[in-house]
Amino acid sequence: HLQIVFLGLCINSNNFANLFKKTRDLDARAKSERYRALFRLPKDEKLDGHTDCTLWTPFNKMHILGQMFVSTNYICFTSKEETACSLIIPLREVTIVEKADSCNVLPSPLSISTKNKMTFLFANLKDRDFLVQRISDFLQQTTSKIYFEREITGSLSSSDDEVSSQQGSVLSCSPQRSALSSEGDSDRQFNLNDSRVPTATQALMTMYRRRSPEEFNPKLAKEFLKEQAWKNHFTEYGQGVCMYRTEKTKELVLQGIPENMRGELWLLFSGAINEMATHPGYYEDLVEKSMGKYNLATEEIERDLHRSLPEHPAFQNEMGIAALRRVLTAYAFRNPNIGYCQAMNIVTSVLLLYAKEEEAFWLLVALCERMLPDYYNTRVVGALVDQGVFEELAHVYVPQLYDCMQALSVISTISLSWFLTLFLSVMPFESAVVVVDCFFYEGIKVIFQLALSVLDANIHQLLSCKDDGEAMTILGRYLDSVTNKDSTLPPIPHLHSLLTDNGEPHPEVDIFKLVRSSYEKFGSIRADVIEQMRFKQRLRVIQAIEDTTKRNVVRTIVTETPFSIDELEELYTLFKAEHLTSCYWGSTSNPMSRHDPSLPYLEQYRIDLEQFKVLFALLFPWACGTHTDDLALRVFRLLDHNADALINFREFICGLSVMCHGDLTEKLKFLYKIHVLPELHHEQEEPDSACEAMQYFFEDITPETSSGLDQKNRAEKDDGFVGVTFRIKKMQTPDYRMYLRLWNQETKAKLENMKDLPKLNQSQFIELCKTLYNMFSEDPSEQELYHATATVTSLLLEMGEVGKLFCSPAHKTDEEDEDERIAVPSRSKQERHQLEDSSPKDTATSCAMLLSDDDTSVSSYSVLSAGSHELQCEDIAEDTVLIRSGAAAAGHHGRRGGLPHSVSIDKDWAITFEQFLASVLTEQALVQYFEKPVEIAARITNAKNVRKVGHQHMSLSDYEISLSG
Repeated sequence: HLQIVFLGLCINSNNFANLFKKTRDLDARAKSERYRALFRLPKDEKLDGHTDCTLWTPFNKMHILGQMFVSTNYICFTSKEETACSLIIPLREVTIVEKADSCNVLPSPLSISTKNKMTFLFANLKDRDFLVQRISDFLQQTTSKIYFEREITGSLSSSDDEVSSQQGSVLSCSPQRSALSSEGDSDRQFNLNDSRVPTATQALMTMYRRRSPEEFNPKLAKEFLKEQAWKNHFTEYGQGVCMYRTEKTKELVLQGIPENMRGELWLLFSGAINEMATHPGYYEDLVEKSMGKYNLATEEIERDLHRSLPEHPAFQNEMGIAALRRVLTAYAFRNPNIGYCQAMNIVTSVLLLYAKEEEAFWLLVALCERMLPDYYNTRVVGALVDQGVFEELAHVYVPQLYDCMQALSVISTISLSWFLTLFLSVMPFESAVVVVDCFFYEGIKVIFQLALSVLDANIHQLLSCKDDGEAMTILGRYLDSVTNKDSTLPPIPHLHSLLTDNGEPHPEVDIFKLVRSSYEKFGSIRADVIEQMRFKQRLRVIQAIEDTTKRNVVRTIVTETPFSIDELEELYTLFKAEHLTSCYWGSTSNPMSRHDPSLPYLEQYRIDLEQFKVLFALLFPWACGTHTDDLALRVFRLLDHNADALINFREFICGLSVMCHGDLTEKLKFLYKIHVLPELHHEQEEPDSACEAMQYFFEDITPETSSGLDQKNRAEKDDGFVGVTFRIKKMQTPDYRMYLRLWNQETKAKLENMKDLPKLNQSQFIELCKTLYNMFSEDPSEQELYHATATVTSLLLEMGEVGKLFCSPAHKTDEEDEDERIAVPSRSKQERHQLEDSSPKDTATSCAMLLSDDDTSVSSYSVLSAGSHELQCEDIAEDTVLIRSGAAAAGHHGRRGGLPHSVSIDKDWAITFEQFLASVLTEQALVQYFEKPVEIAARITNAKNVRKVGHQHMSLSDYEISLSG
């Protein structure tokens, strides 16, 4: 006992240790996610650690208190005061990391130098030596990785002098960026695809910039002043990825990014520059692989190409359209889970106006995968999540308007159209790009702030609205009036706002004033709070989607089954739970491989054989004893119509409906069909019967009027045991006689369907007997059912023997054939009379009376029981075999799932389904058993209880093993 207790304590301590380790890993994962979101880093970046420190800022000559973050490829810093300063240093840019001399003013300093001649001085580091060692290790890995990539691509790195001499490049600190901007790479990009279609090697806006002569001078002057302000900022705060990002940077963004700097600064602030720099040649390879290939995504892309900013001249010719096609198609092949979604074309077309083609691709990656996660998929989950967040923010910041908006259902409408396109589809183009400027710098909080400002500016008009149409008209007119007076471009015809009325146009609203007002009124919204709200809303949205899926699935199949809606919903919950639980807790397979939200509702969740066995044991009425897994395998194979080793919910319900609510004939046909399927082990199959069974189960035998269905669809249409379905084509003059003829054909087909079932051979018959005997365990009429089964078995044995007379072997003489034809029926009649007169107790032993007087006869068989004379379930399941008379088989016993190889099988012996059905009908006990309906509600309740108890007792070690798998 002491040893057992000690062992238990050890196991518990190990479990708690493993649980603590998992908790720590989850906490580290959450910190890495916050770290990546804060500094816009690639999604595979992992945080190694962080520590308090100070950073010397040369622009104001101060030591700023904050935290240093170190990860595999980056060193980042953020000040304690949120807007004071932040810094991102990619290790690919680092040249020197050294410890400086300590002093009272600057304890434990650390100096980091970069390729663009910038030096960053950190101090007050608690464990400077360890930190330097970690950075050196990561730096060595980064150097090796860059060298390897250059060896693979064959590219030559430029020197630091070449990097610093790049003129007019905002991101000149990045050697990869410089290489991408070089003439050689531009030529390579130009020749990447079909030479008939020029590739955009520069931003489309530079090729299609239009200016009005009367507005050129004053606006150009203001644009020049903006450019000078940014250049002065670069001189003071640094240039490129390693730039100090301060409140001054934010002020310049709010004033509007200059036209010719917009693309490069978008690339910088979004973090897309990092992914582009670390994946040289990636976009080119994607384009080469994707162009010329067609799927659903490419079809949708082709349909929307000419709907993307059609009013802009850049997309009124083949160059702009081709560039848009390449970027969208390349991304669809990069991320097939998203593929293509409407609204991506509008956003991408704007990206192409201000960025080169490859830059636009990486901006799209940053947008879809990091900044607007799950926005652009088939169900726009991310947009629905942010819609919920926006509703919460509206309730907090504009409470007097919230109830009115909810009553009119306006928030859900405006949020999707505003958020999916970043206001590009509802504002004039020159105004919406200012919103995009702020979005790439501040993230989604800018969109929420701006949306709240629009509602707040129209609060009085919205409160007086009587319906949603009126409210949408007010908001549409307001957004259509937002102007950008600083734009150097002539106004582009605005085709976005379609909601207009006959009233006077709304007064113009300056976009910069609107953005600044949003910061003044709603700037207190914090990014980390938004992420917390997103997490809560995500759970709610996913639950709503799952509920919708369940309702649609139930509504689809409720007319095909006798189960009620409530029962189907409960069964669907169990089906989905088994799928998810097995995938995440006890399976080595990827759960997403069997759950694709883009598939039809019925195909989204599918279970394999092991999962089906669990549900079979809990829900199916024939499951009992040690034979349950074998029977589950047979049922699974029958239900798996397309032979992909997975069954969906409809197939699952199809089988369960027959067992629970089918009539006698349907249940017996189902039982017969699961045994007539060919064996999995082909060497043990009977060639003729197996071929016959395969031909039956994979051919369409239902009376379909349309013969154009493919083989897969025909297999799905024919369930074979629910009933005969049939379609009526539209005819010119339908009358009652036509319907009578169709009804007559259906009736005949139903009868022929029974005859078309393949015959049951001898080994399959033995498995059927085993199933019958195991099926009645724990039934109140168990013994009566056993005796009835023995009688039916005897009858079927005789029928099989008689049937052999009509397929005599070729080597038999006519005289021998005639003698056997006379002898066997007379013997069968005598034996049948003796069986009928025998008592139930002697029923089992009467089966042995089929022995032939001639031990050398090859046509006689016997049932030999190794147990007692009283027939029991375990006798037929394990010890009873069908053997050839006179064979030396006394030492051989039947094996579960098939006969021993040493047992001889008569290939001529077979029975039909009609014989099986007629034999069962002779025994009232069996008829009552199969006609008895099954109450599924009790089984559902039991299954839920079993699952609940099972999960409560699942050990932590099991949890660890399943996760490690």
